[in-house]
Amino acid sequence: MHLLLCVTGGIAAYKACELVSLARHGDHAVRVAMTANATRFVTPVTFQALSGEPVLLDLFEPSSEGGIDHISWARWTDVAVVAPATANLLGKLAHGLADDAVTTLLTALPWATPIVLAPAMNTEMWRNPVVQRNVTLLGEYGRFHVVDPVSKRLACGDEGPGAMAAPVDVLAAALRLVPGGP
Repeated sequence: MHLLLCVTGGIAAYKACELVSLARHGDHAVRVAMTANATRFVTPVTFQALSGEPVLLDLFEPSSEGGIDHISWARWTDVAVVAPATANLLGKLAHGLADDAVTTLLTALPWATPIVLAPAMNTEMWRNPVVQRNVTLLGEYGRFHVVDPVSKRLACGDEGPGAMAAPVDVLAAALRLVPGGP
């Protein structure tokens, strides 16, 4: 399986490292794309070392493949995972905004390619009616599959829903969506 992992800027970005390791131990190929804010939590070098692949950060700095990376990466992908999926990213996807490497790459995926979203944010952000409407709208499209956040004490000190689901559960959700998966 070819797994595209898109990492956005939230404290749960460190969990994406475990997701890459789990996928690689399962003999799956992994490529990572990161938002600029994600790089403030985990470095691209970490993901490159874990995946054995270059990391896509910028649409205007082509990787060793040359050409138009977001198109070639989109064609390569069997399933995409966004972990963590911030409120910002959910809003952009729900409304078709593609203004960075991650959102442009996700928009370029063939429509049949499933996208797993693993939201992570503060409890009040998760409960915000606008965020919930964006999640509902994404679900209506039929290609987005949400692995709901879990309730626990969050990094900000609040208790409630908002913590990213366990990487093993996010990977299992992705594998279920790939033909020939478990």
